[in-house]
Amino acid sequence: MRTPAAWLVLDRQAGALEAQIHRTIRDRILGGQFAAGDRLPSSRALAVALGVARSTVVQAYERLRAEGFLAARGGSATRIAALPSPPPHGRAPTAAIPPPAPSSLPNSSASGAFQPGLPDLTSFPHAAWARCLGARARSGRTVDLGYGPAAGAAELRAAILSHVAATRGVVATADRVVIVPSTRMAIDVIARVVLTPDQPGGDVAWVEDPGYPASHALLRAAGARLVPVACDAHGMDVARADGPPPRLISVTPSHHYPTGATMTLQRRLAVLAAAQASGAVILEDDYDSEFQYGSRPIAALQGIDRTESVAYLGTFSKTLAPGLHVAYAILPAWLAPRVADALRMRGASVPVHVQVALADFVTDGHLRAHVRRMGAMYAQRMAATVAALRRHCGDILTPGAGEGGLQLAAWFTDPAMDDRAVVRALNARGLAILPLSEFHLGPARPGLLLGIARATADDADRAARQIRAAARLGAPPP
Repeated sequence: MRTPAAWLVLDRQAGALEAQIHRTIRDRILGGQFAAGDRLPSSRALAVALGVARSTVVQAYERLRAEGFLAARGGSATRIAALPSPPPHGRAPTAAIPPPAPSSLPNSSASGAFQPGLPDLTSFPHAAWARCLGARARSGRTVDLGYGPAAGAAELRAAILSHVAATRGVVATADRVVIVPSTRMAIDVIARVVLTPDQPGGDVAWVEDPGYPASHALLRAAGARLVPVACDAHGMDVARADGPPPRLISVTPSHHYPTGATMTLQRRLAVLAAAQASGAVILEDDYDSEFQYGSRPIAALQGIDRTESVAYLGTFSKTLAPGLHVAYAILPAWLAPRVADALRMRGASVPVHVQVALADFVTDGHLRAHVRRMGAMYAQRMAATVAALRRHCGDILTPGAGEGGLQLAAWFTDPAMDDRAVVRALNARGLAILPLSEFHLGPARPGLLLGIARATADDADRAARQIRAAARLGAPPP
């Protein structure tokens, strides 16, 4: 391999040197300039050549290993990992499988210590937010009093892009960012723009199974014909898709909802290849991936997209509070103006003064500080919940690893357990837990989904005891 200076030039004015090293090597691997088995310079040699601290290179290499781009072999040279070849173009379609609709949707309006998807609102940074909101209110800019651009305030779009580029590896320009009141609004609008139910195959949407029931319902309302694609510990497996080629693929690759699994690089590349083969749009919902415990968050799928296929969705509902009603979509260049036009027709917008205040909040570093602080707290609460379930329910329930996010999936060891009956008993005591069977389109696997953001160690211990008692109600008769 040639000297690093020939293929890796750092822009020191742009900062984030580790991210630049990571992105350059990743892009060269995806572009074919580096082949499987190629040897990279040692971290020490590359650090000397670039004039950076060795730790900067080590962190970039570790990130690439975690994402599957580098082979992890202790005591040997750092080499490029073997990546899967894309499937043949234009896979022959099979008959679509219309999945049964879920019997009911989880009650997202429920309130309880273990409600999934809700952050700890008692820790909201009121003082910093009030300063940003008050400063914008006092500034009295005339431009902030108008309707504003349909895609959102330029300040917030730029701030969001800067944030997700640094933290999630997203690659885009600010004109591709669209501000929306919620992720659900984004899913609905994008689906209605992308899907063409009046054309053959234009209504097909591949969705995760298990997956997010609200997303499934929104896609159906937009005219989609859902094809469930099985998910396991490695994420969605498009090789197991049994249906016609998709027009839309809906995924949560960085932190699968509800299981919490992280999609492997091989599966990510397969999803991208499937979208390219059929001309599909990928809806990447990155709802709470900034909260990772014990490892750095895996970069977004959007960052490795080379075919303008991924519509990346993010929200402030999990990092700050759902009551702000601010989410965003980072779209392919061809799709962004069409989505903005659809939002204009709906009159769907976030108040401009909230947008510009939030832009200040992000730019001034308050968001990053809040995420760091809450991440440490959530890690403790996740660990306490996992430990309590293992301690009191280890023989009847298998909790996930709890490596990230604001909720924890735990599966019953008895496949005949009635998780709905268990949940009814638990929620009568105010826990607001959800049954995992509600998340399946195909055959269901019973379990529980617990939110951990507001649960103290004492709450977790008490809930685990209650789960064990309630499991008697859902157990099949002997």
